[in-house]
Order: sequence, then structure tokens, then C-alpha cells
Amino acid sequence: MMTLYGCPKTRSTRAAWALEEAGAAYDYVKVDLFNGGSHTPAFLQINPGGKVPALVDGDFVLTESAAIVTYVGDLYPESSLTPKVGTHERGHYLQWCFFALAELEQPLWTIAKHRFALPEDWRVPAVIDTARKEFPRTLNVLENGLGDKPFILGETFTAADILLSLTLSWAKQVGLLPDAEPWTAYMKRTLGRPALARARDREA
Repeated sequence: MMTLYGCPKTRSTRAAWALEEAGAAYDYVKVDLFNGGSHTPAFLQINPGGKVPALVDGDFVLTESAAIVTYVGDLYPESSLTPKVGTHERGHYLQWCFFALAELEQPLWTIAKHRFALPEDWRVPAVIDTARKEFPRTLNVLENGLGDKPFILGETFTAADILLSLTLSWAKQVGLLPDAEPWTAYMKRTLGRPALARARDREA
């Protein structure tokens, strides 16, 4: 049985959501990020980076949320979380996964780092304003990509939607996501899925 190491309201929710969508059997180990739990010697043996999520499948250890959701989708092809390797759909799936992490998330993480995550003497408040200005440009790219499709690849919900919609939820929490279409409808379709509710219950 796989074991997911995570913490509620972090990127580990992405991994738990994928596991729930796939109907996978897994144990969940809560890592107390806010009290040094990710920097214990035991956890650092699992992920030397001291971050969650981390997935352990036998002797195999995998970190990074996008890698984990893709691994789960490939492990459970009946879940339709990942398109078949070698197809155009797989190429577009990877495109939007990388976009979610490299483009959509980055202004949000920059804001978080310079508000509270970095040591105080490392923070540059002016960078926050730059990140807030940067985000709408990235959001416009996603809006063009989504168009009038129900999900980013079309009719099928995939793990790319997990990454994108949870990042959009993060943007909404910090006041950067407009309360308008297409985001309202897209997030209702994705964040309202029963598997996400189960994942959040599991993490709680």
C-alpha cells in the first residue's frame, strides 16, 4: 500500500485528490510543517528537501506534486487522470501541468514567500506588487487555453485540472482571481468533485 506524507491546505492536497480520484488504497501520514515536522531526521530521509507531498510506494519514493499526480494517473489508467503516453493529448496534459507550476503558481508563491515564508530580513515587499501585476497576464493565458471547454483538455477531467484548479483556489484566497466567468464555472466543476472532499477529509 502506498503512503502519502502531507499536510492540510498545502500542495499535498493535490496528491491526496489524485489518489482519491483513482480509488487507490493509501495511508496518510500528517507532517506538522509548522512545528518542524518536515525537518526531522526521519522525514528528511524521505524527502531531503523537507517539503510535502512525498509518496512512498514500496521502495519507491516520489516527491513534487505534479510528478505524484501523474504517477498515480499512470498507475490507475482507468481513472483517466492522465492521457496515454505518446499522444497529442499527453503533450497538452504535460504543457498545462508545467504551466500550473512554472507560470500560474509562481506569482502566488512569490507573494507568500515575501509575506511570511522567508526570514524577515530576506523579504522584499516591493516584489509583492510586481507579482500581483504579473498574475493577470498568466491568468489570461489559461483563459485562452480553457476557452469554453469544461476541463483544460476538453470533456475529460485530468490531473492537470487538479493542479490548475487548486492553484486558482489559492489565487482566490489572496484576492487575485476575479469572481467571474469562466473561473466560477470551472472551479465549481473541479472543486466540487467528491474525490476532493474525500481528500480534504483524509488530510483533516
